[in-house]
Parts: sequence; structure tokens; C-alpha cells
Amino acid sequence: MLWKRNKTTPAPVNAAQANPVVNGPARFLDPELLARVGSLELLARAVVEGFMSGLHRSPFTGFSTEFTEYRQYNQGDDLRYLDWRLLGRTDRYFIKKYRADTNTQCHLLVDTSASMNYTSSGSVTKLHYAQFLAASLAYLLNRQQDSVGLVAFDQKVHTHVPARNRTGHMRTIFGNLSLLKPGGETKLAESLHQLAEILTRRGIVVVISDFYDNTERLQEAFQHLRFKGHDLVAFQVLDQNELDFNFDDPVVLLEDAETQEQMPVLPDVVMNGYRERMQRHVDEMRQCASANNVDYEMLTTKQPLDFALFSFLSRRAGK
Repeated sequence: MLWKRNKTTPAPVNAAQANPVVNGPARFLDPELLARVGSLELLARAVVEGFMSGLHRSPFTGFSTEFTEYRQYNQGDDLRYLDWRLLGRTDRYFIKKYRADTNTQCHLLVDTSASMNYTSSGSVTKLHYAQFLAASLAYLLNRQQDSVGLVAFDQKVHTHVPARNRTGHMRTIFGNLSLLKPGGETKLAESLHQLAEILTRRGIVVVISDFYDNTERLQEAFQHLRFKGHDLVAFQVLDQNELDFNFDDPVVLLEDAETQEQMPVLPDVVMNGYRERMQRHVDEMRQCASANNVDYEMLTTKQPLDFALFSFLSRRAGK
């Protein structure tokens, strides 16, 4: 189902050259602009801080990632949560009461199979978008004191950074994210089964993939992770042209990104059938997620990152 046209992706430029602050924080959320920022750490900080700044100016002030209220200090309370600035101003002891009293463990799973290398615009591939999203979610989770881990896979799991919440860990996350390259066939369900056995502590599992796998196999993998006690979030990342199948040329040579099989097609002839089949795949994916209590969102590589972040926060707030 998934095809790619050969495109050349421009190399990232220095963050200073990108000059993304000209038009305000919201500009950081544009994937086309993010592709020009050379540092994932800088990118994630810019995306999340810009997003949270806009969120706190909006009616949705309930999605605070810091604290909900203060309470008076009691003997034995963890001094890490003592507000020292408030103590200096008022000479009174108050504890910051966070929305979650326990540390949450979250693993971000990124699909690096060859199909994730597809782009119709030549700048932001599906893997790039997955890296941007994973980096932003990692920064957001770390900001609210959660432990963050990273897993990358194609035919099998090839990168695993255990979830931690300690100084320097985020650099490890960003470093491994930046090294991810597309390649190999998609064996998503097998990789999820493998992860279900590796991740021993219950937590949140966020899967970022184009989900080109059999939905029956995916359902079994989702059930395996759910049986292990994990909350699941699925972001299906697609290029807009994978949905639209719009080509200007009368004849197009399509190439399967994973098998390199080539096929000349007449876009006008196959367009309607392709769109129907693609829509059926998306519907089946959505139904599979719903049947297994998986929070599901479909994203395209042109959508700003705030859409995904808000979706993640709103769904987590409802748990």
C-alpha cells in the first residue's frame, strides 16, 4: 500500500540560521520550520515552551504540567517540593502539590522502517515528524517529572533507552533520537510483542508509526501490552499524499519503500480505488485502537506539533 517517490531531503541548518523566533512561539510548531533546526533538544524546548505558553493563555488552563496548588508543609514532606522562593518572600513553608503524586514511566516507541522515509514535499519525512513528536513529548514528560524511555524498531527492536528521570538522561534520549535512520521492513506487531516482555514496570507506551501492518496482528499486540498493565497511545503518522494520492504526471513509477518493487501506474485510473483502500485501512486502525482501549490519533506531516501535544495532554487528563 505504501509507496515512495525518490526525493532529496535538505540537510538541517544551524539553529541560528533558521531564525525561527521571528514570528513568535507558534512558528516553532510548524514541521517545515522544525526541519531546519539542527538540535532536537532545542527543537523540543522551543515546541513545548511555545505550546505551553499558548495553552496557558487559552481557555484550557487545566492542562498545567507543573503544579495544581500549594499546601502547608508538614514534617516529613519531601523538601524537593518546598517552594523556596515563597519561603523567602513570606517566611512560611509551603509544598507544591503536583497533579500526579507518583512518578509515571513512559516509553516512546518510534517506527524506523523504510516506509517512514516517505515524503511528498521533500523536506519532512514521516520519520522526521516522528522524531520531532517524540522529542517534544519527551521534553514535556520530563518537565512534569516523569521518567522517559525510548524504543526504536523496524523488523525488530534495535534501540532501547530505559526510562529514567535523572540529570543528563534527556541528552541520551535526544542523542539516540537524532541518530535514527529509516530502513528495513515493518514488523510492528512482532516488535510490540517483544516490548511487552521487555517493559516490566507498568506505564504509558506511546507508539509513533504509520501502522502499515495487519490490524489483526496489531490487535493481539495491543492486547499483550494491555494485559501487562500499560496505557497505550497510538499516533499514526502519514504523509498527506498517502491519503490524497495526487500526482500531476499522467504516468507515475511507484516504488515500494521496503521491497523496492516498482510499478508504473496511471494515477487517474487507480486514484479512487486507492483512496477507498487507504480510508479503509485508517478506519480499521481506528476501530482496532478503540476496541483495545488505545488512545488513537492520526496525524499528517504537515500538521503543527501543538495538535499532537494537545491531543496527548487532553487524553491523559481524562485518565
